[in-house]
Amino acid sequence: MIACVTKSVDDTRALAREVAGFVRGGDLIVLAGELGAGKTAFTQGLAEGLDVAGPVTSPAFVLVRSYAGRITLTHIDVYRLDHLQEVFDLGIGEIVDSGGVTVVEWGDVVSPALPPDLLEIRLDHTEADDERRMSFYTVGPSWPPRMGALAKALSRWAADQ
Repeated sequence: MIACVTKSVDDTRALAREVAGFVRGGDLIVLAGELGAGKTAFTQGLAEGLDVAGPVTSPAFVLVRSYAGRITLTHIDVYRLDHLQEVFDLGIGEIVDSGGVTVVEWGDVVSPALPPDLLEIRLDHTEADDERRMSFYTVGPSWPPRMGALAKALSRWAADQ
């Protein structure tokens, strides 16, 4: 596990730009945390790191948005879904298999419907207003080999500093 702390929304985006250097086509990133914890800000920074042009907004009402970049980014928000079947109906497996990077906000809530190879990032509020704690967890085989290099790249945000 990697633990990081960011001090502002811009700092969260900067950290996510660093993460973008480690993603590959076919990766699934699950973002978990309370409302306002920074899930969309993280996705915006990831998009910047993937050379996505234009604004990245929460897909809360449309559920899925795709953006062209050096790797296609598909941003999914499952907050408003009532049933697990709705995640399957979105075609989550096909989206992940399409070769882009898929980010699922609130993905921890629908984990049984997700492929079993992912990076989960938990974003939590801290006592400071704009500060966020991020915890990175791996599930499956594709992320563990990258975690050492990712931890080094994120060291300026390390929670134990």
